[in-house]
Order: sequence, then structure tokens, then C-alpha cells
Amino acid sequence: MRTLELYLQDAYQRSASARIIKVDQRGIQLDQTPFYALGGGQPGDRGWLHTASGRIAIDSTLRDRASGEVIHVPAQGEEYGKLRQGEEVNAAIDWDLRYRHMRCHTCLHLLCSLIPFPVTGGSVRADSGRLDFDIPESILDKAEISEKLQALIDRNASLSFQFLTADEVRAKPDLVRTLQVAPPLGDQPVRLVRIDGIDLQACGGSHLRATGEIKRAWVTRIEKKGKLNRRVELALQA
Repeated sequence: MRTLELYLQDAYQRSASARIIKVDQRGIQLDQTPFYALGGGQPGDRGWLHTASGRIAIDSTLRDRASGEVIHVPAQGEEYGKLRQGEEVNAAIDWDLRYRHMRCHTCLHLLCSLIPFPVTGGSVRADSGRLDFDIPESILDKAEISEKLQALIDRNASLSFQFLTADEVRAKPDLVRTLQVAPPLGDQPVRLVRIDGIDLQACGGSHLRATGEIKRAWVTRIEKKGKLNRRVELALQA
């Protein structure tokens, strides 16, 4: 049984009632969850599961590569072995951390729209992030990109989402900019993230409702990481 990933429809949902469908040495699987599972350069959510017998701290959320199961990994020392299939819990994310990841992830999409080269890697962090671009020479200017990035933020462009089949995405390869952290093209629908008038690409991460929520961001460093690789680091206003 697959977990319904609630953040795909509403990244602002902070908690949800759920039932346990599996407990094993990896952690806890729920029938639905607001927790984001590690992937696409974005860390998995932390938070808490509130049960009838107490609260269990969740240190990370992962996706099993073989099965696709979303696993809530309890913090070290948490006792969860007595939980049983079918038991009801309330799953609550660490909202402050999630929101900071959302700001960064949306900001990286704006950065991606400004640099028209393939993305070969990326990392979402709480107050900073990076993208690696396949660029043959140093043609990027830190101050210029920072100015253009802030202009896009200040437009307060809205974000919206739609879902396509994997075959539809394969027919439009330009929708996948992130070569190394691309969403899996399996049997599940692929979500597209549209930033109105700015960007459209496949992405399963959690995002803001509008770019203005980023507030302020700027490029901190552009670094050569290889013959055909330029790393662009950015920081966000806390």
C-alpha cells in the first residue's frame, strides 16, 4: 500500500490524522502523511507522531528505493516497537524547518530560470542552497544574477501545479531541467511546478504559494567544480 503524500496537493498542511500500515526496523509507514520524503535535493521532514501512548520524535523521512515506501524514521532512542498496524496517529511536521526549505526550493527554481543550462545537481537547505550547471565557461556574474533573482522574487508570482503521465513528460524532455535529481518516471503521475510567467518544470518538492514569500535572496558564490560545471550558491534572508 502506497502512502498518500499530502504535501503534493498542499505544502502548507502542517499535520494530519493517519493510520499505521507498517512498522519495522526502518521506521514507520503511514497511509497518508504531510511529511516530505528526502529526494530531489530537498531534505526529508522532521516532526512528531502523536499516538495514544505518547509522542514519537521523527528525525527524518526517507523513501525506500526498492519499494517506494515513505518511511518516518524515529529519532535515536525513541521506543516505537509496540506500535501496531491500524493504530491511529497524528503526524505533525516541524513547520519552521519545512517552510525554510520551501522558500529555498522555490528560490532555486527562480535561479534555474535565469541560467538556461542543464542542472546537474542541487541542494536545498534551511537558509541557503545551490545548483550545479553544465556550463563550458565562466559566463556568470554574481551581482547581475542576484539583481535579476530579487526582481523575480519581488514580482510575487504565483505558483500552481499540474500532473502529467510519465509518457507525457518523456515526450517533453525540456520539462526536466535537473538531470541528476530528476523526479522518477515510474507508474505514478509526475507533478509540474509552474511559476506564473517565469518557469515550468517537473518537481516533486514542497513549494510556496508565491515568490514574494522568499523575501530576499542573493548569490553568494559561483565556483568552478569541473571542466563543464559551475556551482552557484545562494543565501536567503532569515
